[in-house]
Amino acid sequence: MTRLAALVADELATPVDCRVSIMAEAIAVTHGAASRAVLFYGSCLREAQFEGLMLDFYLIVSDYRSAYDRRWLATANRLVPPNVFPFALDGLAAKYAVLSEADFARLTGVDADNVSVWARFAQPTRLVWAADDAAREAAVAAVAQAAPTLLALARPLVASDDPLDPWREGFAQTYACELRAETAQRPGSIVSADADRYQDFAAAVPHPAQPISHARAVSRWARLRRRGKWLSVLRLAKASFTFAGGIDYLAWKICRHSGVPVTIAPWQRRWPLLGAVVLVPRLLAKGAIR
Repeated sequence: MTRLAALVADELATPVDCRVSIMAEAIAVTHGAASRAVLFYGSCLREAQFEGLMLDFYLIVSDYRSAYDRRWLATANRLVPPNVFPFALDGLAAKYAVLSEADFARLTGVDADNVSVWARFAQPTRLVWAADDAAREAAVAAVAQAAPTLLALARPLVASDDPLDPWREGFAQTYACELRAETAQRPGSIVSADADRYQDFAAAVPHPAQPISHARAVSRWARLRRRGKWLSVLRLAKASFTFAGGIDYLAWKICRHSGVPVTIAPWQRRWPLLGAVVLVPRLLAKGAIR
């Protein structure tokens, strides 16, 4: 096992609050035998109290057709991954995204056509449920691709020798690739909050024998930004069908991260897809999302 794989395996195995483990198993049960692994990630990793927050999970499944009893959900997940669903248990709220094992491996790799998955799994995460040892090993292998992907694309843009600067640059670039409510300081604060971890991971990710040139990296990030913004809109539209109360969650999250209050009209709850389409340009104009 490489040093990076060992770091990833240790981090994924770090114990979590028992409520997280219970919720993860309940999510897995919802999708039956197709469930392979559940990962816990996001800001709640650093929280001791979950009340009033929404926990974030990824459910990894063997394949989409086996994961759903409705074919259109499998098709939507395959065409625009992931599908996102709300979940609640014992007074706690959560959402979980669904990816197949094949898509998880593909979307954490350096050839992924969008940043959505590897940007998240380059950050700390926990493997809180696995169907068996093979599922656990596959999850470790996929997550271990995320940090090298981010650093391969960020290092060419950074002139300093500070091992944390590529992380800061990489997260700043990934935030620009999606519709995000967080402030411009958020990418740097992620790194500062766990500097030792990011230094250890940077040391474990060697520079490739043929690094990406500065010009190619700039071009690649430009393509990722263009595709990422459109994918964000498509996923938002899809979530209006799969995520009950999704437009209210969107408003809550934007207000929490940006401080900009968002009011949802009754008609937007009745027709969430149209409501979201109307809402996004207004939020962009207010600077609530970027």
